Amino acid sequence: MRVLVRCCWGPLPVGGCAGRKPTPRWRALAGLSGSSGGEDGRGARVREKPPWRVLFFGTDWFARETLRALHAARENKEEELIENLEVVTVPSPSPKGLPVKQYAIQSQLPVYEWPDVGSGEYDVGVVASFGRLLSEALILKFPYGILNVHPSCLPRWRGPAPIIHTVLHGDTVTGVTIMQIRPKRFDVGPILKQETVPVPPKGTSKELEALLSSLGASMLISVLKNLPESLRNGRQQPTEGVTQAPKISAATSCIKWEEQTSEQIFRLYRAVGNIIPLQTLWMGNTIKLLDLIEVNNSILTDPKLTGQAITPGSVIYHKQSQILLVCCKDGWIGVQSVMLKKKLTATDFYNGYLHPWYQKNSQAQPSQCTFQTLRLPPKKKQKKKIVAMQ
Repeated sequence: MRVLVRCCWGPLPVGGCAGRKPTPRWRALAGLSGSSGGEDGRGARVREKPPWRVLFFGTDWFARETLRALHAARENKEEELIENLEVVTVPSPSPKGLPVKQYAIQSQLPVYEWPDVGSGEYDVGVVASFGRLLSEALILKFPYGILNVHPSCLPRWRGPAPIIHTVLHGDTVTGVTIMQIRPKRFDVGPILKQETVPVPPKGTSKELEALLSSLGASMLISVLKNLPESLRNGRQQPTEGVTQAPKISAATSCIKWEEQTSEQIFRLYRAVGNIIPLQTLWMGNTIKLLDLIEVNNSILTDPKLTGQAITPGSVIYHKQSQILLVCCKDGWIGVQSVMLKKKLTATDFYNGYLHPWYQKNSQAQPSQCTFQTLRLPPKKKQKKKIVAMQ
């Protein structure tokens, strides 16, 4: 549903305030102004305690869990934490919309499509995986500002894809940060609450997302229960340890056989495999590697793997295990199925492509049948980009 934005944030200040904007409550609590008066930028009295009026900004499954927790809190009449809840999401090519929009409609919550932001009065905004910069003018309309549920231990992994980069870089510890939005830059505001958790060994980004979304939703509710105090106790992010988590593109999924170790390739698979399959080049054709597995020690002792020098990218079919073995920088990975025109098992690929190739090249060595690194055009020439907003 699309609605027209009306400027109905409340009356303008009158009297002696001409030419000067009153300081919103959150700016005073955060020490950004000497004023700590009881009125926000709309001239309305600021609530000192719950129930809050909340405007939520979000898109994906991670954000949906936060919205679900907010909705449950609104429905809990005994605790009286949230009085009103409305939702802003972004347009989607899918008729059903993104997960946040689907949940909002199912729960009969008012939902607006960005840049529409509704016309009601709110105490605090909440962002989870929204992927849009919010203007200072918008932030200042909330007496307590806008909170962000971010799935990393800021300042590590600032940006739209923190969960993917956590898995991709082999982090052993991660967490969730509840921070306060600042204009013009992503993920730089003060930390209100932060908790750490171990990264599940060999876990995928999807599995980690489920863990962190639940943790983040719980942490947000905790902050909202003591919102003014949480804002007073907020701390600035450290200046050291800053890392960036940029958007994921199709080029990210291209395996570099000469450069990447087996561990790096498996991390790549666990990080982005649920978004876009890993890709490589075989005999001039793009081939997608769908199901990767680790190679056990008994297979690694096969004479085909130890009897000659093997170059990275070399492909060998292991009949006993019915998998493709592919050489990388420091070892081997196993592939159970691929996509080449259609989905093929490793056995299908061997029977239809590898075996005929060896018959035509009877003197060829396994090292001559190789996967090669797929080089995609520069970003500006790519028509499609895979965006992960977390």
